[in-house]
Amino acid sequence: MKNINKEKAEKGAVLSGKQRSYNEVVEFLDNNWETNTSDKSLTVIKKLDKALGNVSKKLNTILVSGTNGKSLTINFASRLLKEEGLCVGTFYSPHIMTYNERFQLNNESISNKSFTEIANEVISAAEELKVEANTYEILTMMALVYFKKSKADAVLLEASDNEDYNVTNVCDPKIAAVTRITPDKKNTLQDQIKVMLSTVKKDTWVISADQSKINLQVMQDIAEANGGTWAMPIRKLAPLAYPFEQLHGRCAALAERIAHIFVNKVDAKDGTVVSGTLLTKPRAQRGRPTLEAKRQSELNPRKTIEQFWKDELNTLPARFQLLDKEKPSILLDNSSNLDSFQNLLLGVRLLHYQRPLKGLTVILGGNNQDIDLNEFLKLLRYFFKKTSGQVVVCPMDSLAGHKGGKSWNAEKLTNDIKSMKIKAKSAKNFKEAFEIAQKTVDERHGLLVITGSTSIITEYWRYKGMKKIS
Repeated sequence: MKNINKEKAEKGAVLSGKQRSYNEVVEFLDNNWETNTSDKSLTVIKKLDKALGNVSKKLNTILVSGTNGKSLTINFASRLLKEEGLCVGTFYSPHIMTYNERFQLNNESISNKSFTEIANEVISAAEELKVEANTYEILTMMALVYFKKSKADAVLLEASDNEDYNVTNVCDPKIAAVTRITPDKKNTLQDQIKVMLSTVKKDTWVISADQSKINLQVMQDIAEANGGTWAMPIRKLAPLAYPFEQLHGRCAALAERIAHIFVNKVDAKDGTVVSGTLLTKPRAQRGRPTLEAKRQSELNPRKTIEQFWKDELNTLPARFQLLDKEKPSILLDNSSNLDSFQNLLLGVRLLHYQRPLKGLTVILGGNNQDIDLNEFLKLLRYFFKKTSGQVVVCPMDSLAGHKGGKSWNAEKLTNDIKSMKIKAKSAKNFKEAFEIAQKTVDERHGLLVITGSTSIITEYWRYKGMKKIS
């Protein structure tokens, strides 16, 4: 087993230029999301990487892309790798309350002090190079520098979906994982796959949890053309607790495969397969076990992957979470496209089967301008035909660092929902929507679903008085 490195960073380079405080760094990041986004060639991130010691080439990186399920997959994989005794860095996108949430080492967010020091190092490098780096480029380089200083054994990075390019492609990943892919208005599925696998290089392991045979064949062709190693796609669901197995089981199974390949193919020294771990099965033994073997087995029981999933949380706290100790219970889910909404509504139905709900209200605040709202309305109509409940719609513009744009028209959407013979109300803001919704369900057995964007999840935590998510 390797020693777990907490936040023991090596001394960074000597900094020059203006040294910003934590709040000044946050202000800088908030203001530069749209800086120089027309450059799709990775020129800036490559220059930054070189100036900072080519850190992207000195890390064992794992890139996770796809339409949905990236954060969950990274979260599950990081826990599995940590269980193996590895020091694991994770780079999430987006954040809910603070930028710190994006950088986690062994599932703990970066401290304000380290965040500020590394941000200044990267911003100063950009200023010395005289390049206009946008926030996503700065954050990505911060993650790579932080994990290199922290001596992370494995680094999981979440790639944004359906973009023309992705700055995480500066890395030479050991593993490229794709959760699943659904169509969007801008690109064909084949073009999306090309972007997601554009980072695959010689000896990169490529794996996917997508269920389309056509998509998988395209992925395999691209992976092999780039010299990558195509691994068998995910066919099963990990044994999570009900109802999460049906919702997140495929992400967990993909995480299992990521961790298994990393431990046995990437991290194993001299090609030796690691044995006696959570991710490998013990060799079969001929004949009956000896009394000593039985005694050792009883004294040191081997944890199984099934036991791991039974003991672990099956959601990603603060983003995808069932808060069943609240009154009424609250389900948070940052769904913003048709595929994720479909999965969310399935989850609500499964919860209803598990424990009949006395009142269900969906608080909806969306800002994805690319979604087909007519198809979304069809999803709602089908769902509410079988499940009693109502919808409260509130305006929700995208926050800095969150996907999306201007808010959906709350009043128009409310009227469209009503035309589907679904109970619906509009609210002026999230606070009003939440207070309306609270009055519509039973305090002990009701459920409020908060969804539509990452921004509405942030609004919920702000309403609760939270300043950061640990």
